[in-house]
Amino acid sequence: MARDIEVRPATGTWIVRAGGAVLGESSSALELIEGDRAPVIYFPRMEVAMEFLDQSCKVTSCPWKGDATHYSIITTFTTLRDVAWSYRAPHDSASDIKDHIAFYPHDEIAIERL
Repeated sequence: MARDIEVRPATGTWIVRAGGAVLGESSSALELIEGDRAPVIYFPRMEVAMEFLDQSCKVTSCPWKGDATHYSIITTFTTLRDVAWSYRAPHDSASDIKDHIAFYPHDEIAIERL
């Protein structure tokens, strides 16, 4: 049985910061709700400074969303390993998150609604 996945527009303008620097700001972010997990904000990749992200070798699989490619963020002082992910070819149940990227909660990462 497939897990319930809901993707909807995230209300308001969202911002993601890493190491204090703004990586992205979007009023077109999406909110993915999966079962009883906390909602996850997905930013359009074109609204994120992807030049500060480095694709890693890590790939994870979700039976409901597909294969996720992971990214590390390079800051002035450190590299935050595998703290972002993106589904380049998500399954139909999560097709709206194609070309979007999400970020794991981390001491050096802030995801906020303005």
